[in-house]
Formats: sequence, C-alpha cells, structure tokens
Amino acid sequence: VKVSVVGSNTGNVAKFDPTTETFTEYENTLWPSGARSMMWGIDYSLDDSLLYTDEAYDSIWKFSIQDTKYDRLSFPSDGDSLPQRLKVNGSKIIVNDFFGNKITFLDAAAQSENELTYMSIPSPVNNSVTGDFAIDENNLWYTNWVFQQDGILIRFNESGFSNLIKSSSEDDTLPPIHEHLSIFPLPDGLNTPNGAVADSNGNIWLADTSSSFFFSFDPESESFTQYITSPPTTSAYGNSSGLIKTPVSRPYWIELDQNERVVFNEHNANRIGVFDPSTSTLTEYLIPSKNPNWADCEQIDDCGLAQVFGFTIHDDKIWFTEWVENNIGVVDTSLPLPFGISIDTEDIVLKKGDQAEINVNFTPNSNSQNVSLISASTAVFDDLSIKPNIESIQLNSNEPISIPVQISASENALSGTYKVLVGGQTDDVSISKYLTLQIES
Repeated sequence: VKVSVVGSNTGNVAKFDPTTETFTEYENTLWPSGARSMMWGIDYSLDDSLLYTDEAYDSIWKFSIQDTKYDRLSFPSDGDSLPQRLKVNGSKIIVNDFFGNKITFLDAAAQSENELTYMSIPSPVNNSVTGDFAIDENNLWYTNWVFQQDGILIRFNESGFSNLIKSSSEDDTLPPIHEHLSIFPLPDGLNTPNGAVADSNGNIWLADTSSSFFFSFDPESESFTQYITSPPTTSAYGNSSGLIKTPVSRPYWIELDQNERVVFNEHNANRIGVFDPSTSTLTEYLIPSKNPNWADCEQIDDCGLAQVFGFTIHDDKIWFTEWVENNIGVVDTSLPLPFGISIDTEDIVLKKGDQAEINVNFTPNSNSQNVSLISASTAVFDDLSIKPNIESIQLNSNEPISIPVQISASENALSGTYKVLVGGQTDDVSISKYLTLQIES
C-alpha cells in the first residue's frame, strides 16, 4: 500500500512507501508560484487518479497516477466559496462548499478544462455554512449550521432524485429539489458539526469541533445520542496562563474503519480516537509530536499540539497528517493495548440527589503500568459527580484491579439520559467505557 498526501505550499502530490519509508514527490508545474492553499479533501478515482480540493483557487485538481500529470478543474463558485471535503462515488465527484453553502455533484466522466457538468443543492438555511457529508445506500447526509447558534442535519434522497431525472424526458418539469430533502434539527451541544460518516446500519455519526462531543443519529427513531471524549491531557493544552477552565478535545473529521469502529481526530487534545459501538469502548491514542506554539505552553516542557488534521484508514492502520509540522504519522490499532477494561453495569437510573457505585475493572496486558483514572459525562454544569476512590493505580502483570467509582446526581440535576465515561490513561493511550445514566425527577 502507498500513502498519498498533497503539499499545501506546492500543490504537489507525494507518495509514501511504508516498506522503504521513502517519499516520491511529483511536481505540479501548473501550481502558481508562491501560492498557498488548504486541501481539505482528497480521494482516489477508479480511473487511477487522485482528486483533491483547493480552497484558495476554488479548484478541483486531478493527478493521474499513471501519467503523473495534473489537471485543474474550476469549481462552480458564486461569491465566497470553499470547496472542502471530496468523495468519489461511482461516476460522481461530491464536494461540500463550506462558505458557498451548497453540496455539489460533478460528473467525473464529463469534466474538461472548458466545460463543467454539475448539479448543486442550495442550503435550506440562510447565512449558514455547509459541513461534511455522509453517504448511505440511497441518501446523502450533510449539515448546515450557524456558528455557535443552531443548525440542521439534512437527508437528500439522491437515489430517488437521480432515478426521476433518468426517467424524465426533456419536456418534463422536475419537482424542486427541496422536495427530496428531509430536515432534522441538531440537538443542544452540537454546534459545530464538521465530520460526518454513515455506518452500515444507517446511523449517521457527527463530530462537534467546538466541544468534546461526538454524536450518532438514528434515522428510524430520529433521535441523537451524545458521547464525550476523555478530558485532554495537560501536555496538549498546557494552561500556563491559568485561563483554561474547561479544556475541550475538539473532534474534527470522522470516518469508519473496516470493523465499523468510529475514528476521529481530536484537534485540541493531540489524539486519534477510536470508538467501538459494539463494546461501548473508546480508545484514544496520544500523538507524541508537540508544538508549543499551538497551545498555552509558555515555560512548560513537553507541551503542545501537532495539528493532527487529515487522516485515512487502511486495514488496522490510521495514517494522518500533522498539518504544520511537515510530518505524516500512523497509528497501528492491531498492536496490543496496555490493559483491558470492563464495568459491572452499563445502565443506571438515579433520582435527583441519589447516588450509585460501580466497579471499573482493569486487566493488565503488559508489564507494570501506572494508570490515571479518568471520567467525564455529557451532563451539563454540575448535574453529575463522578468520583473514583483513588486517582491512579499501578497495574502489574496478571493482577487485575477493581476500582469503585461513585456517581451522584445533584438535587437540581436536569432529568434526561446521559453518557458517562470512565476509564484509565497512560502516557500513550486512554481506554474508557461508556455507561448510560438516566436521571429521573
């Protein structure tokens, strides 16, 4: 397997060979001298080419792997545009225009330098942005949102609309495209949905970049489920000023691996997260690269962010870019984790003012490890208190440890259903389990 990346200062495609650990870079002679751009989306096309977006020049670039030649296609823009994520789906190239507030379908077979064949879906929400999109068997899902206000999740019946076009004659009048859109309001707490992906059960997963949350949406029940990552480590954000009271991890892009696990980059926590819905287990891999200039790290050693941004998944490996560090990296999820984790219950019901105790069980898989206890919940304010009876443990080989954790609901807690995360953290990885907690009146 080869890993392909694009240089934002050169427009060049580079291929990395993991066997020889060498790069081969292909000069883009069409790239404007001294230009810089952000390539938010890249995908492989069945005609043995790579397609990628170029936000600075409102373009889609095509690199022929066989001929090592570049072509530039002008992206249809009207005023402010930002062609962002890109996916090749059959003969279609799908792009979200972040600032242009639309989803655009381009006909891959009909594109040329002088002619552009496309269809765009305008946003139902004025003055919003259009986020990433997900594709299931018949539909395309995407978000429209206004920063720090509200937004919607949109289902476009792309299959039904395409069949209608195919069956119509030139004299037929097609119904407005909005008749093929279904709209679902985003829940509280989902303010900046960037990443989106659909699993094989039809659930839609969304990453929220202004918080530590990620969400699933069940189209059958039309309901959202909210999850939270573990708290970022101090080594990521520093807080030398003391101004950061509630650090957030900022999940950004989100994808699925071959085992239907949900993978996302935690932009402000310097981590790659892997959530397994079948076991309610979240594993977060800490990236060792740290640039102190991207965090509150003044006079703090071993502190900072690698700006982990774009990533792709092949088999058990997650390949990622460090945006401003000029590095790429890989997480090998097939390697054994330092410990296993389980909890003795996955569902708790509490009345306001009540408390319950659960046991978190740690099973070491390697040599002696110091593990810090971690916890978080999707409840707001101080509605829930989660307190392990100790802050850290020393795991030794073949000696499982069970730690009691007390969970309390305040007298003024809001009724509802929440996810509670409990787990452990080493210098390299965090492993957590979720339980579902319901607060009754």
